[in-house]
Amino acid sequence: MYLHFDCFSGISGDMTLGALIDAGLSPHKLRKGLKALPLSGYRLNVSKVHRGGIHATKVDVVISKGRATPLSWPQIRRLLSTSRLPPWVKTQALSVFERLAQAEGTVHGRDPATIRFHEVGVIDSLVDIVGSLLGCHELGIQTFGAAPVNVGSGTIHGAHGTLPVPGPAVAELAKGYSIYTQGPAMELTTPTGMALLTTLTQPCHHLPPVVPRSIGYGAGTADPPDWPNVLRVFLSSSTPALSFEGLALSPEGSTESLEADQVIQLETTIDDLNPQVYESVMARLFENGALDVTLTPTIMKRTRPGTLLTVLAPPERAGVLTQTLFRETTTLGVRHQIINRVTLPRSMKTIRLPQGRVRVKIVHVGKTVTYRPEFQDCQTIAQKTGRPVQDVIDVVKKKMAE
Repeated sequence: MYLHFDCFSGISGDMTLGALIDAGLSPHKLRKGLKALPLSGYRLNVSKVHRGGIHATKVDVVISKGRATPLSWPQIRRLLSTSRLPPWVKTQALSVFERLAQAEGTVHGRDPATIRFHEVGVIDSLVDIVGSLLGCHELGIQTFGAAPVNVGSGTIHGAHGTLPVPGPAVAELAKGYSIYTQGPAMELTTPTGMALLTTLTQPCHHLPPVVPRSIGYGAGTADPPDWPNVLRVFLSSSTPALSFEGLALSPEGSTESLEADQVIQLETTIDDLNPQVYESVMARLFENGALDVTLTPTIMKRTRPGTLLTVLAPPERAGVLTQTLFRETTTLGVRHQIINRVTLPRSMKTIRLPQGRVRVKIVHVGKTVTYRPEFQDCQTIAQKTGRPVQDVIDVVKKKMAE
């Protein structure tokens, strides 16, 4: 499933929840899923409202206690880490709050670990963020996209006094994103909404070609006159085709057959792990669903030599792979980001030789077909026969071309 955020009137956590419910998320399943989060003193109120003539769903997190006590980033991290949330939801929630902590730390010139969230650290925002991620998980959404974000204009009044719109935290989180201002002079995008968006998506310039399965409208709290203050989402059962204009494969090639999807990239830098362990770490990562694992030498603080460990994986494997990294290495933190990728069409075929079977990857490059025998299979036959590995590879390619 693919979800596209149309942020023509900005985005916030409660707007995201409302839009997902409007698109088909069951409020009952959402409330049940939130019980995995060790929080109390709140209830969800779901209602239908109008915003500028659009019928939308409004979600309010009604707090009965605990609102006056901000939570620090370490407290939120412990709360999420000890929860019974699904691994993907837990991983993404930690990433959202890490982004918020880093943005607030940059804005205020402080260590993120010391940040106490005045606007985003209380129960309602925890429910908004975790609830939105639970909703995506429940709806089976695996890929995300978003058009440029309307951040609003004017000024806002918060715990740090009067601030310009977009607020400093939103501006920090928006680095690398296309943003603009339109409509009433008010805050349209909140730090919570921007952190969710930048954790889940990469920006695109317009709505890509999709076949919508459902469309949801999530209402914002404000109801300015003559302005539809809603977040619109498009839910599609197929991933949109990306634009590859200007990408040439070969003189006779075509980009029409290119395949596009999204993967999650996990990264961590390590300077205190026995290098002999990395072989086992890589094997465990592949066993748990990694698509690719790379090790890159790097220089860390105090000029210590270290290793950048990078993992590419399907988004749904993020949780188990993060746990693998924590269990198998000495890392104290793992960075996550969703990235778009373009791949060539491929298929697998197994051929039989007198000495054994060899798997062959068939790759289509435009109108050209290439054959790539699995090296380990060829190496096994080479060891049995005493022939050079390259000879075995050549035999396989010749047999495929017949």
